Amino acid sequence: MNRLATLLLACAAPIAAVLAAPAIAQQISTTPSQPLMLPADTFFGAAAGVATDSRGNVFVYTRNGDPTITLGGSRAFAHGGSSLYMFAPNGRFVRQIGKNNYGFLAAQSVRVDAQDNVWAVDGYSSMVMKMSADGRILMLLGRKPEAVNVPAGDNMGQGNPPGSGAASDLFQGPTDVAFDAQGNIFVADGLHNARIAKFTRDGVFVKSWGSRGTGQGQFASPRSIAVDAAGNVYVADRGNKRIQVFDNDGNFKSAITTAGDPMALCISPGAHQYLFASDSNPVNDLDHGGQIAKLELDGTVVGKFGRAGKQPGEFGTVNAIDCRNPAALYVAEMGNWRVQKIALH
Repeated sequence: MNRLATLLLACAAPIAAVLAAPAIAQQISTTPSQPLMLPADTFFGAAAGVATDSRGNVFVYTRNGDPTITLGGSRAFAHGGSSLYMFAPNGRFVRQIGKNNYGFLAAQSVRVDAQDNVWAVDGYSSMVMKMSADGRILMLLGRKPEAVNVPAGDNMGQGNPPGSGAASDLFQGPTDVAFDAQGNIFVADGLHNARIAKFTRDGVFVKSWGSRGTGQGQFASPRSIAVDAAGNVYVADRGNKRIQVFDNDGNFKSAITTAGDPMALCISPGAHQYLFASDSNPVNDLDHGGQIAKLELDGTVVGKFGRAGKQPGEFGTVNAIDCRNPAALYVAEMGNWRVQKIALH
């Protein structure tokens, strides 16, 4: 018998939008939603990623296992540290995808592309994995590190600026992945490096940009990435309290500073695209921050909702937002170990 999980919460109380200007009056409220249902004795851990496909299926990538085996002073990288689950549009559990996947160690993000392929980003195995909905591996970006840790500098010993990493298809803790209309792939390499890597749709490395810093095109920590219909690339520069916008070749265009210190980004589809950004509360201060902003692509604030907390409509370290339907968001929380569905009106 299925156990009704309380991870996609039905929020009953209205949440007023915090408006950028009185002329933009928008009331944001929540409505009841069918919760996700997990099998008995199956639980989410830290919900790192959430995404939907064109049919409304929901994918959740979560940290809910032990990814390592300790051997003396070294660590042997195992598998099973994270799980990828698929749910039907009504919240019914469908399957676990990629059980015992060699690269599933520490979930960081999950995205679904225009062809409904599922992409899992793992921060510990340093891999980005493209899969079909049934879990068949279609493409691998990056490489799982050796079992015994080998010390390496921030720039991989190539004399590059701090945080820039090697200009190659190897990552050091990727955080997110995004795609443009031509199928080009953009990876935020942000846990240990501070750069963006671009690939062709066939997985061929094209270029890399970014390093650690506060200047244009530099990052404190690029934690999330999204691409608009025109091919512009938006990067959540967590730590520098901004979203940086680049053209498709990585040239700096602008900085958006109206969304706090963003950790999660999502751009809605359609003729009028919106940018959603989470001012996620820091892991060492769970009572502050937590708002999610709805923005025009130029950074104009349409509205803000939510706050740090543990109740329905409140958020604990949001790491991912799915906005395929801009009126009904899925929000994955690392701190509260859950996914909420928030209907906007």
